[in-house]
Amino acid sequence: MLKNALFTTLFFVGLTITAQNKTAPPQVDLRIYDIIEAVSADSIEADIRRLAGFGTRNTFSDTISTTRGIGAARRFIKADFDQISQNCNNCLDVFYQKDFVTKDDGNRVPKDAWVVNVVAVQKGSKYPNRYIIMSGDIDSRASNTMDFTTDAPGANDNASGMAGVMEAARVLSKYNFESSIVYLGLSGEEQGLFGGQGFAKMAKENGWDIIGVFNNDMIGNIEGVDGVIDNRSFRIFSEPVPPTETERERNMRRYYGGEVDGISRQLARYVHRTTETYMPEMNPMMVYRLDRFGRGGHHRPFNDLGFAGIRIMEAHENYTQQHQDIRTENGIEYGDVIEHVNFDYAAKLTAVNAINMASLAWAPPAPENVAIGGIVEPSAKLKWDKVQGENVAGYKIYWRDTTSPQWEHSRFVGDVNSFTLEGIVIDNFFFGVASVGKNGNESVIVFPSTTFRD
Repeated sequence: MLKNALFTTLFFVGLTITAQNKTAPPQVDLRIYDIIEAVSADSIEADIRRLAGFGTRNTFSDTISTTRGIGAARRFIKADFDQISQNCNNCLDVFYQKDFVTKDDGNRVPKDAWVVNVVAVQKGSKYPNRYIIMSGDIDSRASNTMDFTTDAPGANDNASGMAGVMEAARVLSKYNFESSIVYLGLSGEEQGLFGGQGFAKMAKENGWDIIGVFNNDMIGNIEGVDGVIDNRSFRIFSEPVPPTETERERNMRRYYGGEVDGISRQLARYVHRTTETYMPEMNPMMVYRLDRFGRGGHHRPFNDLGFAGIRIMEAHENYTQQHQDIRTENGIEYGDVIEHVNFDYAAKLTAVNAINMASLAWAPPAPENVAIGGIVEPSAKLKWDKVQGENVAGYKIYWRDTTSPQWEHSRFVGDVNSFTLEGIVIDNFFFGVASVGKNGNESVIVFPSTTFRD
């Protein structure tokens, strides 16, 4: 009897272990909902009002005054990051990063000056050299970008984005992450993206492994120049493929596809999917373009160096409130003033950033060397290099119609390094692979970079 009981116990234990090995991780991480709830519109409003209250934050404005100009603004931001760090037992490394620009550097540079960025780094516990960056612009401008003395409060462009970064730091600094998160205030955006260029170059030179850059530029306006009022929709801009791709990669795309599957586009899809999962009341709009038509933002310098980067912003802009001297003409009130900012909406877009950064920072690294096979066969085959780490539950294969903007189908395949999707013809779909953590958080989906034949 004892022998039979022992055999029965061991048998069921074995079944349990086998079942556990085949069990998919949870579909959601409940901590993400807590992060959404923690984002405060009141806190964001206070920071926007303080930033707009410096009169002008033109990159070349006063750096000495304690109440006016870019210098006062960046010291305020750094002091805020320092206080957040103090509250989390010095969990942030706060510092200035700067580069010198001269009048020879562009036609929007009125004088030689230091372009100073404010940085707060929350180091990851397991992958400290893997970084997720959320950026906002410190600087503002009047109608004439060379005019660094006229009032330019820049309440929405871009005190809203900068306040969002500061609020994300307050919220996320209360958690521990495996990967590092950077809260970044960039200067010199209005004069030629100088702050982003300098910081991206520094990151490249120091060998940073940047998972993605979330550039927040104008996240507080809900009433567009077209008359539409919308406090739910927002845009995600992303380029289709990196400008650094090789000639071989370009040639491969002619035969294997991937024209809209670069690393920035995958990051945009990640934000879209995470938002729909955790914040279904929001309406993320994928825009298949680097930025607005003929315009630019501070994610581009990172893209230029081969990093994944996207722009997150309001859906409906009001051009009478951007890059304008404060005035009234023909009954129209011009100027980027505090009255035009919707703080609840800015809080929602801040939460969008925060939950995506948290999800990525809690997720394992993405699989590498993803390859695909199955040419002239009835099934699609994928293989990849497995990620080392105890947090990895396994891998998920995604696929979609070649004309679909989003990944439509997925299958968790366990902790393996290859899998065959039986009956799924390779010709008719695009495919990708993501790592999945035991907490349910996933890496960015990786589009296959090579092909193979058995």
